[in-house]
Amino acid sequence: MRILAARLSSYFCRRNPVNARSRNFSSSFHGRDERSIEEEAERKIGWFLKLIFAGTATVVAYQVFPYMGDNLMQQSVSLLQVKDPMFKRMGAARLARFAVDDERRKKIVEIGGAQELLNMLGTAKDDCTRKEALKALDAISKSDEARGSLLQAGAISVIKSIPDSAEDAEVKTYRLSLLDRFKDLR
Repeated sequence: MRILAARLSSYFCRRNPVNARSRNFSSSFHGRDERSIEEEAERKIGWFLKLIFAGTATVVAYQVFPYMGDNLMQQSVSLLQVKDPMFKRMGAARLARFAVDDERRKKIVEIGGAQELLNMLGTAKDDCTRKEALKALDAISKSDEARGSLLQAGAISVIKSIPDSAEDAEVKTYRLSLLDRFKDLR
């Protein structure tokens, strides 16, 4: 490794290659000179490796971040259409996290997320799936425009048809919260 470091340091430092055997210096001076060359080479190689890592991370970020916007919302809505309840819960949880402002709530409604959540809620057989769907609908319904779209899609009848859960009190909490929000629009 030291030989490689010495060769790389001579390349990066733009010095003439030094042949340690041809020098006529004392051994103590020779050892210090060689050590300083090795330290300098290790330092430059370290920076070189850091730059390679930073460049790789930048390229990966540019490849991944475009999928973090609308495309990820569309994928979450697609998860609601899968038969497996676990994937439906994952899609609903993602949509609940995306619904942080009115613009995103409107986008979720536009791509059909609200309707798919209502379909998911109507066909859910377990309380965990119902809870995630209600949680996402609760997050989406904080916008007046999205609430109007949910009302037109028949959200009230779907929400009222949900049985009360003996195991999970959050289902009842989200259900009552949604019904209170829709009371204002009728």
